[in-house]
Amino acid sequence: MAVHPPERIRNVAFLGHNGCGKTTLTEALLFTAGVLTRQGRVDDGNTVSDYDPEETKRRISINLSLVPVPWKETKVNILDTPGYADFVGEALAAIRVADAALILVDAIAGVQVGTEQVWQHCDERGLPRAFFVNKLDRENADFGRTVAAIRERFGRGCVPVQLPIVQQGACKGVIDLLSLRVGRGGEAPAELLPQVKPLREQMLEAVAETDDALLSKYLEEGELSEQELRQALRQGFQTGQVRPIFAGCSAQNAGSQELLAAIVDLFPCPRDAPPVRALRLGAKQEEELKTDPAGPLAAFVFKTTADPYVGRLTYVRVYSGTLKSDSRAWNGAKNREERIGQLYVVRGKSQENTPQLAAGDIGAVAKLGETATNDTLTQHDHPLALSPMKFPLPLYSAAVHPKTKADLDKLGHALARLAEEDPTLGVRREPDTSETILSGLGESHIQVTVEKMQRKFGAGVTAAVPKVPYKETITTRVKAEHKHKKQTGGHGQYGHVVMELEPLPRGTGFEFASKVVGGSVPRNYIPAVEKGVRNALPEGPLAHFPLIDLRAVLVDGSYHDVDSSDMSFQIAGAQALRHGVAEARPVILEPVVDLRVRAPDSYTGEIIGDLNSKRARVHGMTPEDGHTIIEAEAPLAELQRYATDLRSLTQGRGTFTIEFSHYEEVPAHQAPRVIEAAQREREAAQKD
Repeated sequence: MAVHPPERIRNVAFLGHNGCGKTTLTEALLFTAGVLTRQGRVDDGNTVSDYDPEETKRRISINLSLVPVPWKETKVNILDTPGYADFVGEALAAIRVADAALILVDAIAGVQVGTEQVWQHCDERGLPRAFFVNKLDRENADFGRTVAAIRERFGRGCVPVQLPIVQQGACKGVIDLLSLRVGRGGEAPAELLPQVKPLREQMLEAVAETDDALLSKYLEEGELSEQELRQALRQGFQTGQVRPIFAGCSAQNAGSQELLAAIVDLFPCPRDAPPVRALRLGAKQEEELKTDPAGPLAAFVFKTTADPYVGRLTYVRVYSGTLKSDSRAWNGAKNREERIGQLYVVRGKSQENTPQLAAGDIGAVAKLGETATNDTLTQHDHPLALSPMKFPLPLYSAAVHPKTKADLDKLGHALARLAEEDPTLGVRREPDTSETILSGLGESHIQVTVEKMQRKFGAGVTAAVPKVPYKETITTRVKAEHKHKKQTGGHGQYGHVVMELEPLPRGTGFEFASKVVGGSVPRNYIPAVEKGVRNALPEGPLAHFPLIDLRAVLVDGSYHDVDSSDMSFQIAGAQALRHGVAEARPVILEPVVDLRVRAPDSYTGEIIGDLNSKRARVHGMTPEDGHTIIEAEAPLAELQRYATDLRSLTQGRGTFTIEFSHYEEVPAHQAPRVIEAAQREREAAQKD
């Protein structure tokens, strides 16, 4: 593919709710541009964007896909994104490097939760937005109703610039409200003219309001020329004052040509975007970067894919300068030089060699050493760092267990590579339960990751609900004693300790002290007693959970000149602790977390009711812009699947965060269940 100057590049993110037709529209634009000889279908699994086996299997987009479409000497870089909430990290990466967003809306379902969420993400980035009302060929599709819903939800600046021609359940094309023509000069059908007039007036008012002089002319003359309209619409779109609404049916390839023409004519090129600010490393000062191919190099890494055969493929957006094949670049974040091999223009899974990527363009480079997502490739003599992307924290966790010994050997490498590929994944080891915890944004996110581990790295794992890291403690003071005495043929074993055990405040942990007087236990054996006590802490008497929040004080004991040893006193200390804890009214402790839920006001009642059923304690509610923030404490055991529960309760509109707070005693009626479950698990582990 030819190298394009910034003026001939358009970087557009396709966003929207799951199933609104982003991938199908991308396919239609490729077909319209002559890149494809046949338009693929999502249901057939043969689209350019959805090439991953998990995508073809599930018939949804999972990964961000870069698809350049050539049109009228312009390169339109389409960033086709998933609409499912579990894969929002891919959409955020697209929003970060795009210069404009096209939000698709289903003409039947209208504005959905996914529509609102991507709008909010674009708003935070200040990205110009347009809409595309899709699926107008379907039964019950209604363009007028959908436009009204868009305007009601997102403001009067959202105005249709096209009117679809829908006849006998098919979309035959669109009327351009600027030129009042259909296609390349056809006349608008007479029966649709009554609908054209109010929509055109709506558009004229919105466009005229972007400029005082234009508004005066419109008020005086009641009309504007097509050239004035296009120029003002382009300016208003780029400043965010106008959000044009396009129409079509991607499955029937209706409206695709008009949309491509509008993207080239109205959408901003990289030079139209505000200057990007970068941190000058070393000098620790910011500087503005213009979209200049001759400027200092600043190429931002927004996506990394890991493949065991091809290797790492790094996707970059060049904001300044020119990235060239067979060159070198500096990675300030890693403080190392990277060799740039062959650069690629990526279209789905296919890669086409390119000699360079100039400022404003998007492409990829293979087999970089350490460069990862959010890094900046720059020059050693002019090191720059662009601001990193912020991703949502993973809130849905699963314990992953290898199926075989061979899978165990591959597990660590597979998880590390997948976490590098997807910043919304989290991997950690839970020391209290000895489980590997994989965290993501939802159940589907975890399932897809598990399938990728098998397919990409041959690591077969099962995913299960993580064990809750329960603890045990004591509730009263006791005196514990144990005499370890064993006679053998040679030297025997003798160790005798007397300890006092007492509970400590929550969060204190474990303390050991000695108050031995008179040498009843020699000083050199006291560390052995402590070691034995600490060795006994990992298994409490009730359900073999670790013991915490208690103090053991060595107060007395005895020894034998010949038979006493470190090992004897270790055994005596451990047994004394076990006997004492069993008599000190032990209880089970469960982790309690601080929970913060944010959801629209209308869902507050359902959320509170659900939290009450989860043994939560609500501390307060705070109103915020039509939403309510609920702060509560709840046992972790009740929130293992709260990401799914809250999504169901709020239709995906609620968000939450959790943070460990403290441990507290499990209610008496719950404790037997916890003990029984732990016993069953222990028996099953022994059988295995």
